Amino acid sequence: MGIISEELAKRKLPSVLRFSDGSPVTSDNWEKRREELLDILSREEYGNAPPPPERVETETVKCEEHQYAGKAYVKSLRLSFDTDKGRFSFPVTEIVPTGKKKCPTFVTLNFRADVPDKYLPVEEILDYGCAILRVYYNDVAFDGEDNFKGGIAAMYDRAEYNWGKLRMWAWAASRVMDYLQNADYPDLSRVAIAGHSRLGKTALICAAFDKRFAIACANDSGCSGDAITRDKKGEHVKDIFKSFPYWFCDKYGTYADNEASMPFDQHFLLSAIAPRKVALGAALEDEWADPDSQYLSACAASEVWEMICGKGLVHPDRLPVPGDCFASGNIKYHLRRGRHFLSREDWQHYCTYMLDLR
Repeated sequence: MGIISEELAKRKLPSVLRFSDGSPVTSDNWEKRREELLDILSREEYGNAPPPPERVETETVKCEEHQYAGKAYVKSLRLSFDTDKGRFSFPVTEIVPTGKKKCPTFVTLNFRADVPDKYLPVEEILDYGCAILRVYYNDVAFDGEDNFKGGIAAMYDRAEYNWGKLRMWAWAASRVMDYLQNADYPDLSRVAIAGHSRLGKTALICAAFDKRFAIACANDSGCSGDAITRDKKGEHVKDIFKSFPYWFCDKYGTYADNEASMPFDQHFLLSAIAPRKVALGAALEDEWADPDSQYLSACAASEVWEMICGKGLVHPDRLPVPGDCFASGNIKYHLRRGRHFLSREDWQHYCTYMLDLR
């Protein structure tokens, strides 16, 4: 048994290649298992969401040409749609390279309304030929305790939809994808959902539930995102649910100090994106997220891609070290030096991986 196999054996993970009744998963029945994984994640962790609206309408509030040294135009958009309790809308910033058609596109969720932002180096991303659609997450649902009375949470019956705010932000990102279906510039085979920290968790959730995204770029998403929960360092269910219970459905809180009984772990979330691509970023000093557990989760999920299309995470038989970038498979993982942050170095990894998609 190799080093990684031994490390995974210690975690005693539930198998992603066994149905809940114990029957084996094959490439032929993978889609059925994927739907089962999504049901488990909805029921146990993130909550269930309403169906998508029938139509998303777009208003251009403002358009600025020749921005970023003439490299792009910038539009302020407002997306609107009907919900169970009336009309809802939220703003989106669209930044598109000048004269580009069929360009790779990032839908990115951000912590601030500023564009550019310390987590969003717009000009650098444009230099890779990529378009950006930015959503400020508080415009969708407030990242705080409001008893689900504001934002998109107020537009649906809580008794019917018990979604946490991670799921709400992810659902809103899918409304941006609705808009992109009829836009003239994106290469729809290369649209990524991207986010950092809690919004990295959101990116993974979005891609898992929306097959139109070709890739999920999740930076430092850690606990309840890309990191295995069992026996991880740093943050655990009891910590994250105590601080942010509104990110999840109530059932998730029952696993505080009881993680071994979970019928899932975070490799289920990564696996639900297969056979599309996943790009994971980790930072050496981000012990709360635990880079090793992020890496082992990718290793555990890799067997799904290997079954379906031959390549999952292509990696050496060891734990990661700073400077590692494993990008030749359908799961990418990089580990950089430094702390919890979405850096230009991280964006360079995601842009390069995006451009390699064919």
